[in-house]
Amino acid sequence: MKPDTVRTRADLKQIVDEWRRSRLTVAMVPTMGALHAGHLALVRAASEAADRVVVTLFVNPKQFGPAEDFGSYPRTEDSDRALLAELGVDVLFAPSAAEMYPDSFATSVSVGGPAEGLETAFRPHFFSGVATVVAKLLIAGMPDRAFFGEKDYQQLLVVRRMAADLGLPTEIVGCPTVREPDGLALSSRNAYLDARERAAAPALHRGMAEAAERIRSGEPPEPAIADALAAIRGAGFVVDYLEIRNADTLAPVADWRKDPLRMLAAARLGRTRLIDNIPVPNPA
Repeated sequence: MKPDTVRTRADLKQIVDEWRRSRLTVAMVPTMGALHAGHLALVRAASEAADRVVVTLFVNPKQFGPAEDFGSYPRTEDSDRALLAELGVDVLFAPSAAEMYPDSFATSVSVGGPAEGLETAFRPHFFSGVATVVAKLLIAGMPDRAFFGEKDYQQLLVVRRMAADLGLPTEIVGCPTVREPDGLALSSRNAYLDARERAAAPALHRGMAEAAERIRSGEPPEPAIADALAAIRGAGFVVDYLEIRNADTLAPVADWRKDPLRMLAAARLGRTRLIDNIPVPNPA
C-alpha cells in the first residue's frame, strides 16, 4: 500500500531515477511530520502539479536551539503515513539523523537576504538549519517542484532564495495558510496549547487583520501596529515581533503606499510560540 517508506538518500534516488526514465514529473513536500490539514493541502497541491509525490518527514535537529522543543516535538510517523496513504502519496522519505548528518558532516548553508531580521533576531541558528536540510532534501530527490506553506513566510522566501542562488533545478511553490474557523493558523505546535490558551490564541490573527484593514483604509502603519500590539498583549501573548516588511524581499518598507506589504508576527502564549503573517493591501 502507498506510500512506500524509504530511509536512505540512495533508495530515494533510485526510485526517482526510475520515474525520470519514464518521463514522469516529481513534486516534493518537505515536513517535520505531525501532519495536519495545512500539510495535507500542500500534498494535494503537489499531487495536482506532478505525476509522482514524495513527502519527507524529518525532525531536523539543526533548526532547533538548545532551549527549544526538539525532544518534545511531536513524532507521529504511523498516523502520518496513514494520512498520506489516503491522498495517494507515492513515497514517504523518513531518514534518520545519522543518514542526514553522519559523523563526518561539516557543512552548513549560510543565508542572508530575506533571512535577515524577524526570526533571525530570536532564533539565529534557524535559517541556516532550514536551508541546509532543505538543500539536502532537494538534492536527494531533485523534484521539479517543492511545496511550502505561506504560514512560514520568511522560511518560504529564504528557501526560494537559497534554491535560486545555488542553482537548484526545483521551483519553490508557496501555498496559502490554512486556518481554523476562528483564524488560528494551523501548526503542529498548536497541540501544546491548553484550553485557556487555545481560546486566547485567535487574538494574534485578529489583531493583525484589524491593523491590516486600517492600513488598507489609508491609516499609517505605526498607530495600527501599536494598537494591534496592545490587543495581542492584552490577550496574554508575549510578542517577539510584529512588523510590516516588503512582501517580495522582507526588506524594511520604503513606501507603505506603494511597496508590496506583508505583516509578520511571532508571539508566545504560555510555552507555545506561534507565528503568523498576512498580506497587507496598499491604501486604495
